[in-house]
Amino acid sequence: MANGNIPSSWKTTIIVSTSLQNSEILRMLLAQQHRIRLSDSVEHGAFVFPLSGTAFMLILAEEFTDNAQNIDLFSKIETFVQIHRNCFLLLQSPVYGIREWEAVSTVQKRFFGSNLKVLPVHSNGDVVKAILTIAKATSKPHVDSLRDRLSFTRAHIIQISPVLEVLHDMELS
Repeated sequence: MANGNIPSSWKTTIIVSTSLQNSEILRMLLAQQHRIRLSDSVEHGAFVFPLSGTAFMLILAEEFTDNAQNIDLFSKIETFVQIHRNCFLLLQSPVYGIREWEAVSTVQKRFFGSNLKVLPVHSNGDVVKAILTIAKATSKPHVDSLRDRLSFTRAHIIQISPVLEVLHDMELS
């Protein structure tokens, strides 16, 4: 698991920004036999999963200025959020100190109410694991299975709930 592998034979197509063409993350995805399509038309640092409708943007913590008010960076994130309906910002830093958590907080405040979710990640392995886990969970055959399992679990919990027995006993009294 340390190298970002998730225990699955699930394979999908990923559209990847050409800016990540020589990255270790791309090599890790290729090693798991995902179909990679490099594109200049997606945002710098972006991974798009067309079958699950999710998109991820990787930003290194060093890209934020000391006051985390980098106008170009926020403009890039704004464009990303406007294009993708289910999007995640992966803020990568080996260690999360005060500066990194302030960057996370600033992004969350700036995009509060939007469809952007911020995920702090430490390593390339964490990036691969996060994007594959979310993309798989939101892809069509898997999301239907997950929804069915949650529905079954909910029905089972309601069926064995002692609260229902108490309410039933109260009505019969």
